[in-house]
Amino acid sequence: MATTTTNLGAGSEDRVMATAQQILKSLNTPKEVREDMLLIFSSFDNRLSNITDLINENSETTGGRFDAAEKVILRWDSSSSSSNAEASRHSLPWEDSPDEAAEYLSAVDEILQLVVDMSIRSDNKIMDRAETAIQMAMSRLEDEFRLILIRNTVPLDSERLHGSIRRVSLSFAANDGEIGEDFESFGEVDSERGCFHDRGASFGDDLCVDLINPDAVVELKEIAERMINAGYEKECVQAYSNVRRDALDECLVILGVEKLSIEEVQKMDWKALDEKMKKWIQAVKVTVRVLLNGEKRLCDQIFGGSNSIKEICFNETAKGCVMQLLNFGEAVAIGKRSSEKLFRILDMYDVLADALLEFEMMFTDEYMCTEAKGVLDGLGDAAKGTFFEFENAVKNEASKKPMQNGEIHPLTRYVMNYVKLLVDYSETLNSLLESDEDEANGSPSEDGELEMMTPFAKRLLLLISSLESNLEEKSTLYEDGALQCIFLMNNNLYIVQKVKDSELRKLLGDNWVRKRRGSIRQYATSYLRACWTKALYCLKDEGIGGSSNNASKVALKERFKSFNACFEDIYRIQTGWKVPDPQLREELRISISEKVLPAYRSFMGRFGSQLESGRHAGKYIKYTPDDLENYLLDLFEGTPLVLHHMRRKST
Repeated sequence: MATTTTNLGAGSEDRVMATAQQILKSLNTPKEVREDMLLIFSSFDNRLSNITDLINENSETTGGRFDAAEKVILRWDSSSSSSNAEASRHSLPWEDSPDEAAEYLSAVDEILQLVVDMSIRSDNKIMDRAETAIQMAMSRLEDEFRLILIRNTVPLDSERLHGSIRRVSLSFAANDGEIGEDFESFGEVDSERGCFHDRGASFGDDLCVDLINPDAVVELKEIAERMINAGYEKECVQAYSNVRRDALDECLVILGVEKLSIEEVQKMDWKALDEKMKKWIQAVKVTVRVLLNGEKRLCDQIFGGSNSIKEICFNETAKGCVMQLLNFGEAVAIGKRSSEKLFRILDMYDVLADALLEFEMMFTDEYMCTEAKGVLDGLGDAAKGTFFEFENAVKNEASKKPMQNGEIHPLTRYVMNYVKLLVDYSETLNSLLESDEDEANGSPSEDGELEMMTPFAKRLLLLISSLESNLEEKSTLYEDGALQCIFLMNNNLYIVQKVKDSELRKLLGDNWVRKRRGSIRQYATSYLRACWTKALYCLKDEGIGGSSNNASKVALKERFKSFNACFEDIYRIQTGWKVPDPQLREELRISISEKVLPAYRSFMGRFGSQLESGRHAGKYIKYTPDDLENYLLDLFEGTPLVLHHMRRKST
């Protein structure tokens, strides 16, 4: 075949040579095949015969670039043939050798680029050396990546994370009467010290904590990019996840969260478990708001070039600490139920519900969200079950020892302080109890008010109604009907005051408060009837035998003696009765005075003169109306006064 020569000028000739060179390069053919192709090209145009020199020159340049890059990588490899002194020099921390680190990364880039450009793939020997160099480099980079992560991890400062703690007081008076086991844990506490339910710390929305020294993030990103470009993303992700997973585990230890089995959790006494639950609640807040958000941000910074890699990296890193927290939540959810646990369980439910929303945005791994949802449902069921068991315990509490002086029963104090605290969880409880409204709809209500109540308010109404019924039964333990009334007045007033002076009033309504106040007035009327009817009968005219001028003195003496005996007996007994509320105590004294004093004055005015002129008048007319009024002030103070303390105060 004749050789074709075309007169194209210098510029066109250069373009032809460049095109032919690029064709050979892109085909990546062995040397023998390349020589054959050169002969074919030159047969078309004798100018292409010069391409052999160009290709040889390009190969020499590529080989030189590769040799230089390989030398840098080998120099940093302690297992290579480099001298011990040189290997030692390059075992310095990466951060302390920024120039040499940059040189190393450039060498890695060079070899990777040569492989990608296929410049050396035609030479099997150089290709083998390239693969070996890449393996060495990736091993070294993986080690450096891990060491940089470890050296630059910022320890968690738990003290800095704790914001203001809102404490809610839950205090109970000493338990002077018998009370069932279900109420012992809150029933017997120091009234001065009280018992506090701590809902935990709150964190600012802008809280941001560096988990890694910010200066190291750039270096980590540079290493990660090389490892991913070389196809070593799996090793990079594994190195990152292993280090950061251990770091997150250490954070949980700092926050007081231990790895506990379900059996270990369920064997704990309440005091120890309560502390663990409090720490768990704080740990979930810190983990979600600080640690996981920080970890997510760190993954974005280091692996931002690949969405799939950064998501895998975050999921693998965070899974361990989240599962440890969820395992404790599950252990609590399936544990033994008791009333004192309810507040902590509700706190756990609330904090996990908030965390679940964050999980759904953070995790692409549906397994994590499914597990969290399962634990959340378990805590919700535990909260509902505990609340229902508390209702039954109140209804069935059967202590048989009456309060000595008609005072407020420990059960009343316990239940009302308990439900007063529960109001803080109204939103949560409304959500949890919504599916159980049928049972609550059976609770007593007036004027169709039940339909307007929230699910939680309905359960409260049922609970307080059970308490009131139980108190009615306990009142029958008193043989004295008047003391029954005092007991019911004291306890019902305590219930009303706790409702009136708290958010409970909004739930139960003003009409509920008015009706209960009406019941207290009815008890007061019943008290007057049961206690003072006999004394007032002594001051009636019937049976005396005539008018005020000719009434039988014998009958009058007997009437005054009977009244004195009734009054002194009432005084001796009822000075020992206790009405803690000063307003109720005063209202009772006024009611007694309005009944007794006018009747006594009238009786004295009509018949007193017939006895005062006789001998031993003081034996029968022992008290003036003013004396009685003064003695009435001693009633219901809780300090019994014996009979010999009774003295006529004026004549």
